[in-house]
Amino acid sequence: MVVTKDTVIGEILDADNSTAPFFMQMGMHCLGCPASRGESLADACAVHGVDVEEMIEVLNQHLAKQQ
Repeated sequence: MVVTKDTVIGEILDADNSTAPFFMQMGMHCLGCPASRGESLADACAVHGVDVEEMIEVLNQHLAKQQ
């Protein structure tokens, strides 16, 4: 999986639940909430004041290591 700004949070978590801590670190503590799982990465980052490009890089590096 390659994460983009348009990737939905739920898709990322379903692909690899070891990504959850990255969302928790950005202040997204409501990962089980249907609303948060349906947000795009860009929307979640905007709400939580996180640079989406940095988050994309972190998540893609993490997912690449899991392969």
